[in-house]
Amino acid sequence: MEEALNGQLNAELYSAYLYLSMSAYYHSTNLPGFANWMRVQWAEELKHTLKFFDYIAENGRVLLRPVEVPPAEWDSALAPFEAAYAHEQKVTGLINSLVELATSQGDEVTRDFLQWYVDEQVEEEESASEAVEKIRAAADSADELDKLDQEFGQRR
Repeated sequence: MEEALNGQLNAELYSAYLYLSMSAYYHSTNLPGFANWMRVQWAEELKHTLKFFDYIAENGRVLLRPVEVPPAEWDSALAPFEAAYAHEQKVTGLINSLVELATSQGDEVTRDFLQWYVDEQVEEEESASEAVEKIRAAADSADELDKLDQEFGQRR
């Protein structure tokens, strides 16, 4: 279980790194609101990371692994959000696998700990999916994309 949790810790670090890369991309394409949305997501992923770190540290040993380098370029304003949504779906699968492992090992404490992440992933997928739909709806209009950029800039 400890090895699997350390693997998820690495996945959470990658998530943060990915969102920060997406933020940097949006800064370079003059979409500061989109960059803000991704930066807020980065900060949220760091909180998820620390929650895993603390749980592992309280119950075993944290072993940090190299973090994969995320992409730095995308083909459109929509593409990073589509990638974010796909990534959140992948993370949901990883969390569900951890729940299954904890259940199979009779580790109720870890299963209870992971329930927060199960619930959080519903929110994460919904947030990314909603952003994708908004960008798709605005994609053909520079004015609508600008309004959406302003909206995304308000995320805290």
